[in-house]
Amino acid sequence: EVQLVESGGGLVQAGGSLRLSCAASGFTFDDYAINWFQQAPGKEREAVSCIRMSDGVSYYKYTVKGRFTISRDNAKNTAYLQMNSLKPEDTAIYYCTIGPGLCAYDYWGQGTQVTVSS
Repeated sequence: EVQLVESGGGLVQAGGSLRLSCAASGFTFDDYAINWFQQAPGKEREAVSCIRMSDGVSYYKYTVKGRFTISRDNAKNTAYLQMNSLKPEDTAIYYCTIGPGLCAYDYWGQGTQVTVSS
């Protein structure tokens, strides 16, 4: 009955911004992280950014550092991924996950498509 409601994807021009949202419910973890993975065509899924909900410790994939910012709202069990200065290379399906550790993936959201055009 764990539910991850993911939204915010869309089509944007290079240099633009999007804000992804992931709201989690129905889980039993005492401490957990909300994490974003991306899957581009022909590539494996990989972690983009992760945040531990207890203290805000975060991880960023090297290529998005300085452009993406992950944040959390503990009252809403929600994490956000603010994506600025988007590049065509960021085009992928973005999935949110939750798990007991940073960048864990015990449960998956439905995914949201991000397409960056040049």
